[in-house]
Amino acid sequence: MKPCLVLAFLLFSLVCLMYQASDACSCAMSHPQDAYCHSDIVIRAKIVGKKLMNDGPFGTLRYTVKQMKMYKGFEKIQHVQYIYTHDSESMCGVKLDINKYQYLITGRVHDGKLYTGLCNFIERWERLTLAQKKGINHRYQLGCNCRIKPCHSLPCFVTSKNECLWTDMLSHFGFPGYQSRHYACIQQKEGYCSWYRGMSARDKLSVNTTDP
Repeated sequence: MKPCLVLAFLLFSLVCLMYQASDACSCAMSHPQDAYCHSDIVIRAKIVGKKLMNDGPFGTLRYTVKQMKMYKGFEKIQHVQYIYTHDSESMCGVKLDINKYQYLITGRVHDGKLYTGLCNFIERWERLTLAQKKGINHRYQLGCNCRIKPCHSLPCFVTSKNECLWTDMLSHFGFPGYQSRHYACIQQKEGYCSWYRGMSARDKLSVNTTDP
């Protein structure tokens, strides 16, 4: 191969890599409770098939699911049979294993179809903590009027009674952190929101907005 052709090929490859990097999916970190509250649909399901739908410039991947349980969204879709995502991960499309795991899947409904992606909360069911499973079942719903306020650097404070200060980004270098895995932000009788950790009947603990 001539040197000029080699150089041209290398430049083309570099441009492609730069384009992919600049076009990569970018998502803000989100507490599972926020993901639950801001989603139209929350289900536990097993992926049983997939098909590439050529209905756009990047393509849409349609997963066929076996729904195990619906936690939110009965008024939107009574039973989910398909979920849709971008085929490209650079467009925040999500890759799920077929006939292997049960997943917790959150997403939004558009034209009667459930769409999800890397910026939605998707996790294998067995990897969720007991507190997260209880949150999905009922606790997160109790806190949808609360605001989980991220703290990225000190100092940071709550500024209203409906806020819980989320400090995972400070105490744990990366997501998910301790609050994400074990706490829900729940509205109390007085109208204030505070972190709540539910454990055994003898060890239920309610903490203030700055703890943990």
